[in-house]
Amino acid sequence: MAVQTNEKGLEERTGKITMKGNPLTLLGPELKIGDVAPDVSLANNDLAPVQLSSYKGKVCIISAVPSLDTPVCDMETRRFNEEAGALGDDVAVITVSMDLPFAQKRWCGAAGVDKVITLSDYGDMAFGRAYGVLIKELKLLARSIFVIDRQGIIQYIQLVKEVADEPDYQKILDAVGQLT
Repeated sequence: MAVQTNEKGLEERTGKITMKGNPLTLLGPELKIGDVAPDVSLANNDLAPVQLSSYKGKVCIISAVPSLDTPVCDMETRRFNEEAGALGDDVAVITVSMDLPFAQKRWCGAAGVDKVITLSDYGDMAFGRAYGVLIKELKLLARSIFVIDRQGIIQYIQLVKEVADEPDYQKILDAVGQLT
């Protein structure tokens, strides 16, 4: 894996993920377990800004996906919606994508997703840059999961190597189980 810095001062990491076997470049730092989760502002389905820090005090599963309107992202978010019901009120399940808030709201209504919080990074790509999962070539988010404890510390990270693959749900749920 090669790491370099671009003209905007962002790390560029190649070789971490692929799409249909083709390597892609991630922009931003490679976060580690034990890091403080970056606090960024995202847009909710009504275009209102939401700070990720507003979920401090809860265990958070943050699922970054390329687009809810793709089959794998659809399946993943529906699966997290099912799991969220069993996780209780002390766990927030958040899906972040570059989809416009209006598209996220429409998708949630059509899919019956009511337990996952969908937030959009469409504006300045703050989440993608801060969490190191912005795909340079596509301007979409890499499929990745961050489990954050009640104090705002990253306790688990799963960067899915092939963008078209689903994450390992059991490992994510096990990580959450250790925190609840």
